[in-house]
Parts: sequence; C-alpha cells; structure tokens
Amino acid sequence: MSLPHSPAQNHLLAAMPEAEFGRLAAHLELVPLRLGETLHEPGCRLPHVHFPTTSIVSLLHGLESGMSAEVAGVGNEGVLGIALFMGGDTTTTSAVVQTAGHAYRLDAKLLREEFDRAGLVYRLLLRYTQALVTQIFQSGACNRHHSVEQQLCRWLLLTLDRMPSSELVMTQELIAGALGVRREGITEAAGRLQAAGHIRYRRGHISVLDRAGLEGRTCECYAVVKAEFTRLLCDVRHPRIDSVLVS
Repeated sequence: MSLPHSPAQNHLLAAMPEAEFGRLAAHLELVPLRLGETLHEPGCRLPHVHFPTTSIVSLLHGLESGMSAEVAGVGNEGVLGIALFMGGDTTTTSAVVQTAGHAYRLDAKLLREEFDRAGLVYRLLLRYTQALVTQIFQSGACNRHHSVEQQLCRWLLLTLDRMPSSELVMTQELIAGALGVRREGITEAAGRLQAAGHIRYRRGHISVLDRAGLEGRTCECYAVVKAEFTRLLCDVRHPRIDSVLVS
C-alpha cells in the first residue's frame, strides 16, 4: 500500500527543523515528472528547485558530438538545483527524468532566502552538496576505469536505493545513454546478470532478484558513494517521516 504524497518522502525536506520547514511548506507544489522530461538545459537560469519523492532525475553532461553521460542522479535523498544556492544560478548539465514519479517544486528565490539565513538549512544543503560532488567525482572515475558490467551494477544499486521496490522501469537505451556507452554493451552486461540470476529483464522492466549478487559484482564506487552520503547525512533527524508513517 503506497504512502500518501508528503514532503517527508524527501529526506532533505523531512530533515528541516520545524521553523525553517514552516517558512517553505506553503510554497511547495507537488508536480508529476514524466519519464524523459527535461527539467533544465545547460546555461538556463533555474526558476525552481525540485525535491524528488518518487522520481529520479539524471544530471547529464553533453559534448559537442551530441553524446552525453550521467554525472549524477538525484532522488528522494536530495534536491535538484544546487546552482541556485551555490551562487551560480545556471549549470552546465541538463536534467532529465530517469524514473517517472513526483517531486515538490519550490520557487528558487525562496530557497535562496532560506539558505542565506546561514542556519540549519544552510548546513544541511552544504552537506548534501558535498555528498553529491563525491558522486560526480566517483562516477567520472568509474566510467573511465571500470567495466560496463560494473558500471551497470553500480547504476542499478544507486537507483534501487532511491526506489520503494525492486522493480525498475527503464530501457537499455536509457541506461546506455546515462552511462555513455553503446547499447550493445548494456545488452551483453544485462544478459550476464540475468543468466546469473541477479536480474530479470523484459520489455523495459528490470526486476532485481538478487541484490547481494549485484553488490558482489559491482566495483568499489557504489560503496564509496553510499558511505559518503551516510557519513554526511546519517545524523540528520527526519522528524516528519514518523508522522507520515502513522497517519
């Protein structure tokens, strides 16, 4: 049984102290995000930030050749639009919805004003940004030095961490584009994982049957990113999650 929509489904919103959250709550707008929807392009000013709840957004860096690769993903652990409160206003990446779902949208000016108060929200967003930067750095190293199968396992595990179930809706083309590799490479890697009994793939749906098996075949990059998010955000309390679970 699915939970009702609530800002508490996003970890950053759930972790905000009552006073700070109260200043933003009335301005949060629940919006659906469609698979493949582009939320922003490189160089564009960002009028809003998005706090995903049941959706996942890929940050893609493009090249003049037209090729692109995912540098990070943003799900219920974070916020899309860090350039707004880091002072840049624009970004060099595009943001494309990887997994359809919902997010809470907030006017950029309101989050910037809260950030500029230099209080608890300020520290929370900086710690999240540090964890996101770690994900970006590790993704770059992984895509350069590890096999397509290891990259696929890392990507699937990070996606699973942001999802309420082990059923993923995504095509091989989408995954290949995110990792910046040929589709044939994803087909071969997914075939090996399926033959080993770790996943089942059918018509754009991936069922993870053996998470431990994926963890055993991935590289160290997944553990590095997960450990950094845990280190930076493990002591963040989520006072509104319990109220949602019991409502």
